[in-house]
Parts: sequence; structure tokens; C-alpha cells
Amino acid sequence: MLRIERHSGPQLLTYTDDLARLRIRVFRDWPYLYDGDMAYESRYLKTYVEAPGSVVVLAWDGDAIVGASTGIPLVEETEEVRAPFERAGHTLEDIFYLGESVLLPQYRGQGAGVAFFEHREDHARSLGGFKATCFCGVQRPDDHPARPADYMPLDAFWQHRGYRKQPVLSTCFSWKEIGESAESPKPMTFWMKSLD
Repeated sequence: MLRIERHSGPQLLTYTDDLARLRIRVFRDWPYLYDGDMAYESRYLKTYVEAPGSVVVLAWDGDAIVGASTGIPLVEETEEVRAPFERAGHTLEDIFYLGESVLLPQYRGQGAGVAFFEHREDHARSLGGFKATCFCGVQRPDDHPARPADYMPLDAFWQHRGYRKQPVLSTCFSWKEIGESAESPKPMTFWMKSLD
């Protein structure tokens, strides 16, 4: 039985190395194919330690972290995350950004994915003032050579959680993909849900 815990602030420093290793391991798989490194991950996770209102939800199996999910007020995010909302006329202060969820494959289908969304949405509500939550997912072509034959996109799961794809809200994130010699931009599309 997985144990789900919500953490914020400096207490996260205890877990940053474990979180970095987990993110590198999970994001190496399709559809991200991320060729990550600990130095980048440490810098990335520092944002969630320092940013006001941020949250990290952890999934534990005994003493091992097997999953994690992040969230942060959109105003605290990077320019590539904020810019699509600014261009579309959204008020950034109204939106809580759900960073990402990572879970080791053997623990999927046990409720952690639902718990990750519920905890982050509850956290946003507890802060007050947020009218919506959002996240983004990478857009890969259906004929991408690395796409597994049995891959099932998460669109139906996200829709069941109340999220709707927002084609007008898109951006690019850059990371080094397996087989690449340097970072390259990857297209990302946002999904949103009202907190009303």
C-alpha cells in the first residue's frame, strides 16, 4: 500500500537527491526520452524548495520514494511556462501550475495518479485565490520511431480528472533527449481545469 504525503518548503531539501534520481529514471522513458543529469535536477528542484506556495506530493513504499508530483503558483514559474497565458490574456495570479508527476512503472494503477492530482488541487485551494489549475504535456508525432507499440496516452485519464486540452496555450521546453548531443526544443500543450 502506497503512502502519500504532501510537503512544502525547506523540508524538501531532505528529499532532493532521491527526487532527482526518480525524475531522471522515469522521464528517460517515452514520451520524454530525457537524458537527464543530477546537476540540472538539483537546480530545477531548488525552485520547489524556495518558491512561495509550492508543493511536492510524495508516494512512498516503505522507506523508498517511488513517485512524486509537483505544483507551484504560475507566477513563480519560468518565462516559457508563463508566456502562453500572458499572450492569451489570463491573469497569472489566478492559476496554479501542476509541474509533473513521476511514478515508477511497477506502482502504476494503484491510485497514486489520482492522489497526485487531488493533493495538488487541494493545496491550491488551501492557498486561496486560485481559480484554475493547469499542466502541460509533450506533443510527439504518432509515427515517432521511439513510440512503443502499446503506448496509451494519458489524455483520457486527464479528461476524467476534469482537464481540457487548450490548443491555443502551447510552448516549448528544451532538454537533452536520448541520442542527442545537446538540448533541443520540444513542443508542449497545456491542459486546464476550473477549481470552482
